[in-house]
Amino acid sequence: MKTRAIPAAILLSVSAIAPASGAVGTPGAATVPGSWAWPLAPKPAVVRAFDPPDKPWMSGHRGVDLRTAADGAPVTAPESGTVSFVGVVVDRPVITIDHGNGLRSSFEPVESSLSSGAAVSRGDVIGTVATGHCGSVPCVHWGVRRGEEYINPLSLVTDLRPSILLPVGGRG
Repeated sequence: MKTRAIPAAILLSVSAIAPASGAVGTPGAATVPGSWAWPLAPKPAVVRAFDPPDKPWMSGHRGVDLRTAADGAPVTAPESGTVSFVGVVVDRPVITIDHGNGLRSSFEPVESSLSSGAAVSRGDVIGTVATGHCGSVPCVHWGVRRGEEYINPLSLVTDLRPSILLPVGGRG
């Protein structure tokens, strides 16, 4: 009886830490860790990690900075959606894609010839990286929001859940 209780407890603990499913792209599609595409090719290095603030009004880093090969590098849509904003925020060109069901990606500094309302498919070029975000290192800032909450974009392109060891059959 003890050996059956342990796997059940582990299964319950895994389901408690697994992210809740939401929708990506088309209604009803689940947000599976690692199911989106990287917005840069090849897979970029992370220059600055996601570091959300404790409270919404506090300072923090609400996205990730990804190293690009050079300024002018193409940025692609990590998932299908509709362009909801193209313009300048403060002093940087920004493009935002609405992926549906509350998920939105924003990229800066990215210059784009697209207009609000344009449909984009996963992998489509949405613009090119402009200079200046990470000083002398060419990079792009990628932020993702689910509703009003910022989420770690890396959780959409890679599985960030912890590894869990399960007991070997019959031991416990």
